[in-house]
Amino acid sequence: MSYIDTTNTNSWFIIANPTSGNRNFSKLWKEIQQLLKNKNLDYSFAFTQFSKHEITLVQNAIKIGFRNIISVGGDGTLHHVVNGIMTQRYVKTSDITISVIPLGTGNDWIKTYNIPTNIKEVIEIIYKKNIIAQDIGVLKSLNTVTYFNNVAGIGYDGYVVSKLESLKKFGSISYLIAGFYGMLFYKKSNFKIKINNKVIETNCLMAVFGICKYSGGGMQFTEKINTSSGLLNVTIVKNFTLLDLIINLPKLYSGEIVNHKKVVTYKTKEIEVSLKKTKPFIQADGELIGVGNVSVTIIEKAIQFVIC
Repeated sequence: MSYIDTTNTNSWFIIANPTSGNRNFSKLWKEIQQLLKNKNLDYSFAFTQFSKHEITLVQNAIKIGFRNIISVGGDGTLHHVVNGIMTQRYVKTSDITISVIPLGTGNDWIKTYNIPTNIKEVIEIIYKKNIIAQDIGVLKSLNTVTYFNNVAGIGYDGYVVSKLESLKKFGSISYLIAGFYGMLFYKKSNFKIKINNKVIETNCLMAVFGICKYSGGGMQFTEKINTSSGLLNVTIVKNFTLLDLIINLPKLYSGEIVNHKKVVTYKTKEIEVSLKKTKPFIQADGELIGVGNVSVTIIEKAIQFVIC
């Protein structure tokens, strides 16, 4: 890890995951460095060396004075950077700005803001530093608290993520493969959902909690999103079958799935999901969090993000 004079508020700290995606990181890293130099952007950097290393790296960077963070990697890298920011106690989280250089498999968070995957174009966006204050979700399960910046889910959604690790070598199509596998083997459960002062009990495939628009490699389970509204976009998918999935596959990517008769959507500040007999998988930003019941809330405009 190298350090610079952090009295310069334009200085960036880069956290890079060298194992993200299926791309030649060494070559891409040289390109990133050269483009940053061309723009005269000051930076220090560190590479992740193990799972969730981003959390420690970002907290150390904030401790020594950095307020601008660049996440180099995929949605998982960004997820852990966000969790590092939300759990540090040195400054207000809203004092921190994150930018993303996407090198991952799914790169779902960037799609909401139309951020390109071309590195040169992304460096230009970082240079211009147009920012938005975005909401951050808070997911509580058992004794665990996890923050998410994109989309979280329980049930089938989490089950699919649990199968993804062994399929990532197939790239973005891995989400689709895992999805079909899930429809064959995941068993729907009876969900008890507390939302907007009412209780819903239904046989359910999954419940999705969104701040942004895309998940699962480009699928859209949320509608009319506003990433700074202070509201979760909740989508409950009821008794969906494998045939339903096959017939409605295009609607999963167009966003029209929310209009299906077996799908209901809500806007809320908090939601609780519990199951009596089973312990479903829980995911946040494409990362497997655990199993069990869950409660979800939201923190309005918690972190600044650089967007187009």
